[in-house]
Amino acid sequence: MRTHSWLFPLLLVAFVGCSKSGSEGSAPGAVTLLNVSYDPTRELYVDINAAFSKHWEATHQQKVTIKQSHGGSGKQARAVIDGLDADVVTLALAYDVDMLHDKASLIPEGWQKRLANNSAPYTSTIVFVVRKGNPKGIRDWDDLVRDGVTVITPNPKTSGGARWNYLAAWGHALRKPGGTEQSARAFVESLFRHVPVLDSGARGATTTFAERGLGDVLIAWENEAFLLTDEVGQERFEIVVPSTSIVAEPPVTVVDRNVDKRGTRAVAEAYLQFLYSEEGQRLVAKHHYRPRSQEVARKEGARFPKLTLFTIDEVFGGWRKAQSAHFDDGGVFDAIYVPQAR
Repeated sequence: MRTHSWLFPLLLVAFVGCSKSGSEGSAPGAVTLLNVSYDPTRELYVDINAAFSKHWEATHQQKVTIKQSHGGSGKQARAVIDGLDADVVTLALAYDVDMLHDKASLIPEGWQKRLANNSAPYTSTIVFVVRKGNPKGIRDWDDLVRDGVTVITPNPKTSGGARWNYLAAWGHALRKPGGTEQSARAFVESLFRHVPVLDSGARGATTTFAERGLGDVLIAWENEAFLLTDEVGQERFEIVVPSTSIVAEPPVTVVDRNVDKRGTRAVAEAYLQFLYSEEGQRLVAKHHYRPRSQEVARKEGARFPKLTLFTIDEVFGGWRKAQSAHFDDGGVFDAIYVPQAR
């Protein structure tokens, strides 16, 4: 079996020193940005950073280097609040970005209106990965709670991806014929009784499933599922697309207080706007995120299976309500999740 660096236990790369120094130690006129992101975007931003650096140097005759920091989305937001000097954040969900305003006034309240599509330049959804041959016959959400099926998903308290997983399951149960809040809660409670271990982030959960061999099914972002089957091998894993799922919208923003302090606002804003460019959208699609550009989406459409999708606003009334009801201390998740004996 080939080994892949991205599957190894994951180093939280915090370039505090690099960020704080900005252009210190760089060539005259050069600039350094720090992009604080979440687990599954590592490979995407390697390509985005190279393409943007080339574009910026060609159009502004200035060298720019973008450092990356990855981890669970909630932990990353907390790190920025605690002083990690991010120029931009590209996190898994809007609630984590909201915290930069609510907890530390690092960004303005209306940050999500600053860029198109609620400042989410690409989307994904939640699918399943099973072992080759699908030995447990996993076809849809209801199969995850059958006897003998073990499920791998990260911890919703620390992972933005896990919160999307949880809400996708809840929304599926709620939108079924006859579904109610009570039946959705019972379904998700049952689902988590099938989870033997909660990793702190999405990439850790992928490692648990793929490398440690735990679980019959991995609940994952669609892009992460494609990456796993592409890189580790379609001879080992298959993607199963459920009948319904949620639209995952990972948002982006500059961190105003940091870019104004460091004088990097112009290049940081251009970096995020580059995500919406045709080249940026092509790279987004290359890494299996669903592009916002309709033209790029048409060209890449065959790659993304069609399924019934719902948004967090439609089912949960937005992230603030979903977070408060389900994931805050004392919320539904705390009430239904009981760690299993190890």
